[in-house]
Amino acid sequence: MYREIVFSAIRGMVSVKQMVDEEIERICNILIKDQDPDGSWSYPFDTGIETDCYMIILLRTLEIEDEDFIQMLVNKIKSKQEPNGAWKLFYDEGDGNLALTIEAYYALLYSGIEKNSGNMKKAKQFILKNGGIENVNILTKVMLSLTGQCRWPRFFPIPVEILLFPAWFPIHFFDLSIQARSNITPILILMDCKYSIKTTRSPDLSDLYTGNTRDEEWYDWRGFQSIFTQIQKGIKSLVGKPKELHTLALKKAEQYILGRIEPDGTFYSYFSSTFLMIFALIARGYPKDHPIIMKAVNGLKSMVTFYGGEIHAAYTTANVWNTTLAGYVLQEAGIPYTSEIIQKSHTYLLSRQHVLYGDWVMSNPDTLPGGWGFSNINTYNPDVDDTTAALRSLRTFMIENPEYRQSWDRAIAWLVSMQNKDGGWPAFERNVNDAILGLVPIEGKQGTMLDLSSPDLTGRTLEFFGNYSQLLEYHPFIKRGVKWLLKNQKKDGSWYGRWGICYIYGTWSAITGLTAVGIQKDHPQIQKAVTWLNKIQHRDGGWGESCLSDTAGKYVPLPESTRTHTAWALDALIATENQETEQIKRGVQFLLKTADNNDWTTTYPKGQGAPGSFYIHYPSYEYIFPLLALSHYKNKFYQ
Repeated sequence: MYREIVFSAIRGMVSVKQMVDEEIERICNILIKDQDPDGSWSYPFDTGIETDCYMIILLRTLEIEDEDFIQMLVNKIKSKQEPNGAWKLFYDEGDGNLALTIEAYYALLYSGIEKNSGNMKKAKQFILKNGGIENVNILTKVMLSLTGQCRWPRFFPIPVEILLFPAWFPIHFFDLSIQARSNITPILILMDCKYSIKTTRSPDLSDLYTGNTRDEEWYDWRGFQSIFTQIQKGIKSLVGKPKELHTLALKKAEQYILGRIEPDGTFYSYFSSTFLMIFALIARGYPKDHPIIMKAVNGLKSMVTFYGGEIHAAYTTANVWNTTLAGYVLQEAGIPYTSEIIQKSHTYLLSRQHVLYGDWVMSNPDTLPGGWGFSNINTYNPDVDDTTAALRSLRTFMIENPEYRQSWDRAIAWLVSMQNKDGGWPAFERNVNDAILGLVPIEGKQGTMLDLSSPDLTGRTLEFFGNYSQLLEYHPFIKRGVKWLLKNQKKDGSWYGRWGICYIYGTWSAITGLTAVGIQKDHPQIQKAVTWLNKIQHRDGGWGESCLSDTAGKYVPLPESTRTHTAWALDALIATENQETEQIKRGVQFLLKTADNNDWTTTYPKGQGAPGSFYIHYPSYEYIFPLLALSHYKNKFYQ
């Protein structure tokens, strides 16, 4: 209340234009100060405590002594426990998250530092009350099984022989998304031999079972009979003796993993896939101290970050993504591309453009590498979103420096080639959208097995082409993208954002993309989206959306507004209006009066990796997107 009074008083003496200028300058100064010497921005990729828990479990299982590190992780995990004993993925997730609570409870016990305290007893009570170990998702059960706390199921819907299926077969290995393949490949090895490892320090979690038999299958797979039928046909079509084929498939799974280890030792640069890879290789006969395994552990350790006074064993790094966005918005805010700050970021980004072929070539064989990946350790797994983001930041520099024209052309060609047959754009690989595989509930949710076209990626790609390549709706591939995007608008006027939270993010991406390629602002579907954004604006002038939106399948508001959601909604409205509206004014005022916010809304996840189980807090978003919206506001209404 006090801040509201002060803000009102100041507003009477200082023009909104001046306050906008001051806020833009403030954020620019923060970003400039936070730039690393190599030109990048290394804000963390914060996925909560799950990877912190898995790091403790990994170190203890491999019997690696690193007590100071484990103590810091223990302190971090304990600090996030709720009063009822549970842990949450996000602030408004009801009473707590069962899988995460089991993982935290297990890690704390395994550490040997935290034992039967009152808080641990509360955690155990929460676990038993909410279904016990039997009621968690498959990835958690895999971790519990390979460390001796669960029994492997007698049946798994995907046999390792799928790696031998030819590309022409109705179902084959590369019909799975890269997210699925990176985790499923080591799981197939582990599942095949029912691998399990315990140590003298392993805790006993048998008292977390609620009474169901431990031999019960993880899922009733009968609902996926069509998948099994296709896979069995595939196995029968293979030439060779079953036992020899099985041995060959296991070897191919191992080779697939070894061929995709990044220079830092991680498998595909991801924590989960690297964690699983380590145990899969041990199951294949590698000793625990094998150089590949030790390098993988050190690779995971190298991603540990310290931010805001907290340690975090990160899922991956976000340096490239942060740098593409920071370099772009600083230029939108008026920092010239010739400045040292921007030049350093460009040098960094150019050094990260991919020159190696990755798995994307399986469905896109006629295109040269040219994209960008998400992290600084990613060398052959580019994605569409990072590529458009890098090109936004680099565009002026590349045009003014002809020696970089080849890099620009390679990137544009790769980006165009990644369009799906349906007209939309995916994240990592084109046409990985076989709906039948999307039914396999590896993460407990339909759709994580595929790399579908999404409104956020399609919208952001169209926005890049429209604003930075002068390609408009009459170009054939742009027309197809527009058609797909308009077709996939929700009845209420919103669009779903696959990689952000959720409908505000998707609607911002779609609106800015459509208007950039020439769709008129009075188009009925644009106006329907604007009406929806105006309708969900909070009384304080901001916007806020819950992570519950992705599992509910509809927009779920947060009780409070966030600066990032507000910036997305505000930027979308700015793109559609020729004059400042009341909704825009209130949104700008919200950003101005919350400049010093430091509450739960600033750390609330604004990104998602897997609906219902994997959410991301990007500290950089609190600066980048408010700066973008305010810069666009200033440039449109105050020039």
